[in-house]
Amino acid sequence: MSRGTDSRTSAAGITLLTLAAGQFLMILDSSVMNVSIATVAKDIDTSVTGIQTAITFYTLVMASLMITGGKLGQILGRKRAFAIGCVIYGCGSFTTAIAPSLAVLVIGWSVLEGIGAALILPAIVALVASNFGRDERPRAYGLVASAGAIAVAAGPLIGGLFTTYLSWRLVFAGEVVVVLVILALTRRMADTPAEPGVGLDMVGTGLSALGLGLVVYGILRSGAWGFVQPKPEAPEWLGLSPVVWLVLAGGVVLRLFLAWENHRLGRGDSALIDPAMLRNRTLRGGLTAFFFQYLLQAGLFFAVPLFLSVALGLSAIATGVRLLPLSITLLLVAVGVPRLFPDASPRRVVRLGFLALFAGIVVMVAALDAGAGPEIVTWPMLLAGAGIGALASQLGAVTVSSVPDEQSGEVGGLQNTLTNLGASIGTAFAGAVLISALTASFFSGIRDNPDVPKEVSSKAQVELAAGVPFVSDADLEKALDQEGVPPKTAEAVVDENADARLDGLRASLSALAVIALAALFFSRRIPTAQPGAPTGEPVAT
Repeated sequence: MSRGTDSRTSAAGITLLTLAAGQFLMILDSSVMNVSIATVAKDIDTSVTGIQTAITFYTLVMASLMITGGKLGQILGRKRAFAIGCVIYGCGSFTTAIAPSLAVLVIGWSVLEGIGAALILPAIVALVASNFGRDERPRAYGLVASAGAIAVAAGPLIGGLFTTYLSWRLVFAGEVVVVLVILALTRRMADTPAEPGVGLDMVGTGLSALGLGLVVYGILRSGAWGFVQPKPEAPEWLGLSPVVWLVLAGGVVLRLFLAWENHRLGRGDSALIDPAMLRNRTLRGGLTAFFFQYLLQAGLFFAVPLFLSVALGLSAIATGVRLLPLSITLLLVAVGVPRLFPDASPRRVVRLGFLALFAGIVVMVAALDAGAGPEIVTWPMLLAGAGIGALASQLGAVTVSSVPDEQSGEVGGLQNTLTNLGASIGTAFAGAVLISALTASFFSGIRDNPDVPKEVSSKAQVELAAGVPFVSDADLEKALDQEGVPPKTAEAVVDENADARLDGLRASLSALAVIALAALFFSRRIPTAQPGAPTGEPVAT
């Protein structure tokens, strides 16, 4: 009896490790190469803009196909969809590792890896549901979700280490090895078999991909084009930034998608998703919390590395090391809450998670000051990690347990769509607020500084009307020297820029803190009882 129990425990552990490794790998690609963009661009003889486009396109492909990927898991079987996704992803990683040009890089990284991720991520959600009972899911989902969040934190460190001491190509070669290990371990997992008679809705696939693609692309381009008012030299559609029209058009297409899905269900045909799911209060609450979590997480991982790498001049490796405290508390809380408090109210844990995120951001804002060193991020990262860990320990189980297990793949598609959308908005929003506040502060500073001649101030306001870039003191000094700016004036401009950088970071983080408080209001839809708790069991709120 004991041997059989040990065998089942071992199989569950291997399954959890496999799924967590898959989640880690999928999220790693979104952060690992951000510190190596210039090196990759030089190596394949292209521009930084070209590499940034490849990163953007990866996010776009993945987000656009996520709902379809969830449905394919229902058609093929979750384990088969997971394995096929791994094969496609591995082929993409191999192609990227040997890419001689930007075109090949885009095919491998953006297209193949994006398609693979769209199959893998929804399948992971469904496979947790099929391999673990309802009372075991909070811990399982907590570990899987924490693996993804740790990948965001560890990505810059891994990318920096490989790029500095070896080669960025080895990151993708290593991904191929990890994929092979994952494929070897998938046979131990329990599967949800394919559902007979279920087909792929091609019209729905096209509508969902187009709608999500328009929304995500618009958000990703908002930094360059502006959210509402177009930036100088940016395209302009009917007096507004194209971002507004792209997001609106995407919203209209998604509304048509839902209407089409209802039409198919009314005829008795299979659909990508059942729109009635979205009327489920618990599911909506869980998806909304996921959206806010990834928005805050992405915004934080945009602002803090900028402070460390640009304002303080830390290397990619040193920046990654400073972010690691987040990974420690994240993992401890994600694993510890379900183990030590298995009957805790999910709503209470989620609210405490958002409060911890809020506290971490506020501590960071308070500590930002002239002369502040990298040590000021330690407590904010510990608090933020605890907050993300608390959310990770509950939200996956909340969303999947709100619907029958056979719909877990559809929930996985929706869940990962919302997380991608939240992450895209978080980065774009944090960046827009930062640049806006930095620009206003910098222009005000040089205008009122007696050591900056009025002609220099006026020229700067004309040439930097699109926004003052977030640059280091060394880069700014070099640019001013090339322009022939007198040393006294250059020193004053550098000082004003350093103050404006901090103002921009404070504004960006303060906006994220307000969003964290808003997330508390929306968390009222999170249930107060753990999945699997007996009906009517009183659980504290």
